[in-house]
Amino acid sequence: MALPTDRLWKEYLVLLDTMYPKLSAAHEEYGRFRAERFRRLAQLSGWEIDLPYATEISLRYRAHYQKLRRPVPGAPEFVRRMARRTRVGIVTNNEYSEQEEKLRFLGLDGVIDPLVVSAKEQVAKPDPRIYGIALARAGVEATETVMIGDSWKNDVLGARSAGIRPVWFNRFALARPSRHRAEEIRSFRPSAPVEAILRGRNSRARGMHD
Repeated sequence: MALPTDRLWKEYLVLLDTMYPKLSAAHEEYGRFRAERFRRLAQLSGWEIDLPYATEISLRYRAHYQKLRRPVPGAPEFVRRMARRTRVGIVTNNEYSEQEEKLRFLGLDGVIDPLVVSAKEQVAKPDPRIYGIALARAGVEATETVMIGDSWKNDVLGARSAGIRPVWFNRFALARPSRHRAEEIRSFRPSAPVEAILRGRNSRARGMHD
């Protein structure tokens, strides 16, 4: 049963959003979970593959991704502009070294503080504790903080559970997954409307990005 490419991509995003290593900092653990995602993706197409083959596919995908990846249009410039005015941090589920490499790739190393990563902290989004760690390191209160993220579960609902105002980066114009409401942006260009949303009712709002 072959699936259209757009359906496979959507299913991969679901797996990406729901499958994370059990808070292990080991690189091998992340590699195994990535391979398992591709094994399950193959199952959806009626294709049974073993973990070693899934690992090979995962590594090929990763290499291709690294070669073709590009910043979200306007996002790095937006982060730099905001960082000149206030404090900008990141809360993410991943390995610390990979997130540091991403920041270097984007030219944002030295701009982001704090960088709070699940593998290092041993707690992952949407658990409100990881947001609490970020708030403590930034020295701010939840009520003066805004979280921008593309995952409804991890970023929108996770931030809300920590008392942080979420803004959903709904780049692909997806339907809202639950009854909860959140302000929404679909692009960082032009930046003025995004900045207006971030200011909201609290002009002192800090930004935390996924």
